[in-house]
Amino acid sequence: MQTDYKIPASIQQRINAEQAFHYRAVPIAENGDTLLFKTDSTRLDALSSELQIVLNTPVHLEYCESGELDNYLTANYRKATETADKNLRYTPDFLEKILVTAKEIGSSDIHFEPYETRCRIRYRIDGKLVEQFHIPIQEYPVIINKIKIKADLDISEKRLPQDGRITIKSLSDEFDIRVSSLPTLFGEKIVLRILSKDATAISLSDLGFTEQELRIYKEAIRKPNGIVLISGPTGSGKTTTLYATLKLLNVAETNILTIEDPIEYTLEGINQVQLKENIGLDFSKALRTFLRQDPNVIMVGEIRDVDTANMAIRTALIGRLVLSTIHTNSAWATISRLIDMGIPSFLIATTLNMSVAQRLVRKLCPFCKQKEKVVPALFPDTFAPPSGMREHYVAKGCTHCHHTGYKGRKAIYEIIPITKELVLQIKNNAMQIDDYLMENKIVTLQQNALKMIRDGETAIDEVYALLTN
Repeated sequence: MQTDYKIPASIQQRINAEQAFHYRAVPIAENGDTLLFKTDSTRLDALSSELQIVLNTPVHLEYCESGELDNYLTANYRKATETADKNLRYTPDFLEKILVTAKEIGSSDIHFEPYETRCRIRYRIDGKLVEQFHIPIQEYPVIINKIKIKADLDISEKRLPQDGRITIKSLSDEFDIRVSSLPTLFGEKIVLRILSKDATAISLSDLGFTEQELRIYKEAIRKPNGIVLISGPTGSGKTTTLYATLKLLNVAETNILTIEDPIEYTLEGINQVQLKENIGLDFSKALRTFLRQDPNVIMVGEIRDVDTANMAIRTALIGRLVLSTIHTNSAWATISRLIDMGIPSFLIATTLNMSVAQRLVRKLCPFCKQKEKVVPALFPDTFAPPSGMREHYVAKGCTHCHHTGYKGRKAIYEIIPITKELVLQIKNNAMQIDDYLMENKIVTLQQNALKMIRDGETAIDEVYALLTN
């Protein structure tokens, strides 16, 4: 992958993306107090004078070809996404600049990390962390205190973790930021999770389901009772799938209740409850109360413990549809997880409608991906590549994908509907169902990952972990 155009974060942050694209100038190095730029402008003297006024520092410009400058720009700066709020604007406050930039470029998380001699800020973009800013060690506490004040946290408490929330409002948008602080060796590490409140654009048909998978999934969620569980690691898109499901079920005749931590989207017509464990409002207690609220559909943010699992089972038994998430590696492993929690297998067999596993996979940039021959060394030792697979695509990097080699993400699924045959298997604690999956043409996560490789949608490295299972 091309990395020649990457600039150190300490130099890159001297100018923001809006300025870099406007002036067609990129800082590449420092020489004492002078900031050295590359530009494709032929007005070097005029541009130099303007940049010195804007940045309040001496600058030196070096001419380069437009193609080379485009590579520097796209490798180091990201323009606002098409859906970014145009009313969000930079202010002299560095913290606001960080938040606005993250929101505009579609970052999901912001990491503030202190070390012995420096502090850095990283954005999570398309599932990967990218270093964005450096902060002088003496300025780091000021930034952290501003965050804690906005999140209504105790700035004097630096020994214990804290959690809070910030609401950002503009003329046309409002979004929440979940704040988590953690004491580390050299100070407090803070992670901000950006929570978009707008769920109007979420649709099941756009998430990555195949036509057959979507048909089977819709059959399960349209049953009046039972449980549908979605499994996967943090950041695999489980919550987005749940919200898309709720949006489909959200009709005037249906009473939908949710208990979440946190509430990531708001949906008109759905009664959403924020988890507050510090006052005793946990998942299981909320479920008990929900049963007296005449619900048709209940969404539980996550099944974390046996009490929540038992309440979900009970809720399904009395004729309600329950949607939830759970942390397991595959759709069938969800069954084992519930049994390990102490849930009787006959109750699982009676109430579970469907088990779903999902992952988010980065898609190769269609403009720069390159075809190469398949060699066995590319795959895990325990995995034998299909004999018919001769070629695959690898990430290279170009101006279209900010030199990452990837552009966008796609969800892949493993969907197991609970049939009469599987009910018997679960009741008999038969946990090996490979033959059943093959006979019933259930497509696994691994098979879907291989299909993406064959179709040139992703690289082997991106789904390597799925091929080891």
